[in-house]
Amino acid sequence: MSAVKMTEGSVQVESCKAPLFYRQSAPAAEEVRMSVLLLHGIRFSSENWLNIGTLETLAKAGCRAVAIDLPGLGRSKSAEAPAAVGELAPADFLKEVCEELSLNPVVVISPSLSGMYSLPFLLQHQALIRAYIPVAPICTDKFTAEQYQSVKVPSLIVYGDQDTQLGELSLSNLSNLANHSVVLLVVERFSTATVTHPSERQWERDGGKTRSKGPQQRAAGRIRTLAAVQSSAYMWRMLLLASSVQKNGATWTSAQKRRS
Repeated sequence: MSAVKMTEGSVQVESCKAPLFYRQSAPAAEEVRMSVLLLHGIRFSSENWLNIGTLETLAKAGCRAVAIDLPGLGRSKSAEAPAAVGELAPADFLKEVCEELSLNPVVVISPSLSGMYSLPFLLQHQALIRAYIPVAPICTDKFTAEQYQSVKVPSLIVYGDQDTQLGELSLSNLSNLANHSVVLLVVERFSTATVTHPSERQWERDGGKTRSKGPQQRAAGRIRTLAAVQSSAYMWRMLLLASSVQKNGATWTSAQKRRS
């Protein structure tokens, strides 16, 4: 098994009054195959990526992975956010983060809240991004179909069958990306260690549709989806798929993805 080097640090971004905390993993001896920037939602932090083993898994696969705590969250609470929650942050925010950490070109994994940071970066700095993996990000409605169509970065849109609100909204908008595929996570039951999925036949019997859910159920579905995406078993497969997207609009269910 490949040895892994884990470190912690901070990076100063001009628009923040205090440094941003980050956790980093990398192969101890092998050559780095790609750089990955792990963002997080409002209920998460870089600690989640550490605790579930994603940082270790990526490093063992030859990646340099950096998980930052976004401004005002986690161990970056003292850092001032460049925009209010739900508003678009300046595109140069993540550009500066990546430059300071020498991450270009980078694979960006962006769940939920982090869309306010990753989407401007994606739209304005395509040359700095190797692949983009959005997981039901916010702020997708702030760009036009034409703007999305101008993005040539390989993208893998991830959403969960139980997230019938933000997941479906973001899918609808991000499907305009010129070079994308879709992964639908069909989550039957979940723990922080294990994700179990129904069979593809069961999904087909349901007609690929989800039942209407109340606000609490939708929120719970979104949390389960994010946790499933953050599981180590899926992360590396998604990175490979995102980096090799060739055709627009292909869709995999979680069951199909396991067999691919």
